[in-house]
Amino acid sequence: MSLRITNLRLPVEQSEDTLPLAITRSLGITPADLGRWRILRKSLDARSRDDIEFVYSTLVDLPGLEAAKLRPKGAVRIEPFDPPAFEDPTPGDQPLDDRPVVVGSGPAGLLAAYYLAVRGYRPLILERGDAVKERVPAIREFDRGGHFDAENNYLFGEGGAGTFSDGKLTCRMSGADVDWVLERFVECGGKSQIIYEHRPHLGSNRLPLLVRNFRRKIEELGGEYRFRCRLDDLDMVDGAVQGVFTSSGYIKTSVVVLGIGHSARDTYRSLLARGVPMIAKPFQLGLRIEHPQERVNKHKYGRDRYLEILGAADYTLVARGQPDLFTFCMCAGGTVIPSVSEAERFCTNGMSNSRHDTPYANSGLVVTIDPAQVMGPHPLAGVELQQKYESLAFELAGRNYFCPIQRATDFVQGRSPRPGERLNCSYERGLAPLDLNQVLPPEVAQAVRAGLPIMDRKWRGDFLKDAVLVGPEMRGSSPVRIDRDYQTRCCPGFIVSAAVDGLRSAKSIVARFAAIEKQ
Repeated sequence: MSLRITNLRLPVEQSEDTLPLAITRSLGITPADLGRWRILRKSLDARSRDDIEFVYSTLVDLPGLEAAKLRPKGAVRIEPFDPPAFEDPTPGDQPLDDRPVVVGSGPAGLLAAYYLAVRGYRPLILERGDAVKERVPAIREFDRGGHFDAENNYLFGEGGAGTFSDGKLTCRMSGADVDWVLERFVECGGKSQIIYEHRPHLGSNRLPLLVRNFRRKIEELGGEYRFRCRLDDLDMVDGAVQGVFTSSGYIKTSVVVLGIGHSARDTYRSLLARGVPMIAKPFQLGLRIEHPQERVNKHKYGRDRYLEILGAADYTLVARGQPDLFTFCMCAGGTVIPSVSEAERFCTNGMSNSRHDTPYANSGLVVTIDPAQVMGPHPLAGVELQQKYESLAFELAGRNYFCPIQRATDFVQGRSPRPGERLNCSYERGLAPLDLNQVLPPEVAQAVRAGLPIMDRKWRGDFLKDAVLVGPEMRGSSPVRIDRDYQTRCCPGFIVSAAVDGLRSAKSIVARFAAIEKQ
């Protein structure tokens, strides 16, 4: 009998090795009654700083016992549970004469290509930037003041934007496809705990190795990567793809998986001109807030002994309003980085390494807006809004990719930075004190100004103390969606696709076409 046991709690000081004993005690059974078991989910409950606990959900086998006869203790709950099986579609019988082309090597493209390679389809992966080995030194040189490369930067290159933006494996879905994706990350070098942690985190220092390992496995299975190869246009006849025009020449294919992410604005424009249906969608924008990590630790833990066990603390906050202001992509022990994909524009993002070991904590601080309501119904209205304020940020900060910055309390109280004011921030290239109202749409600036005092009250006056704001923060999600059929994953003539989405798009290819014969 397989059961899911939820709300099983252990003090954070207690080793995970004691979980089997905790399971048997919570169910009132003997250790001999317990068969196989594994952790399904692990999260942290830090609402009481006097009693911080890990909360577990586990899958257990109890041979010979009936669930109805069990008497769980306290708030522990049990229920029969049969984990969903991963479904591999039967290959279709339609011949596929040319290799499927996967555009982009971020999470969507990476997992689509991996699955296609495993199933024998020998995908061709096009990446406009460099391989990760060349990408790392180029980004480090830019941080030290070097030139900006529009094809190889924090957003473009092997692994996509995620390679240098923290590596949080955030997913609001669950199920066999999600489990399959997480297992592939472990297989390629991620720690095993990411399969069950509530907020799994790979770290920007580990991600380059992972994406390289993915590439090696894909190549071993017959796939091929082409770097510095940008998709410029689709060759379409009567709504069907015949091939792709790229910066490296023409490639014949009838199947294209688009894993282009949220920043390939030139690609979106060329697709729209080609007649690909697109819709402007709500997206997030605002600022990024940074605190001393020590302040976050003290607020959340209260005691130094918790820091030794748990490491740098994170947080999630929401200020209800019209619209809501909320934090996202919180980087404990992290760094503010440039999220720049076009010359002479600027916006921010955050990252942290696996050890969370910088003295800073930063988080996105955003609202959701509907670009169709702000700028009209054009599919790229949100893109144009992003570009407008990213250009302003670049100009006002001195045209050198310096980061606009302001004290959080000054922003709330409507005070401009004082002349010659020196502010501390983890952003490496340089800082430019500015009134950040200038780099936000007025309705967004007002929402941030109204929401920050609410968040500060939730933290009993600790949230704004010593905090700085930087920005703008524009790349939390894509402002445009390519319309498609969510059953077939298809848009007229081709397939669109983060990681689970890419996997499911690859599955739809397998279900439709036969595998490529080895040559």
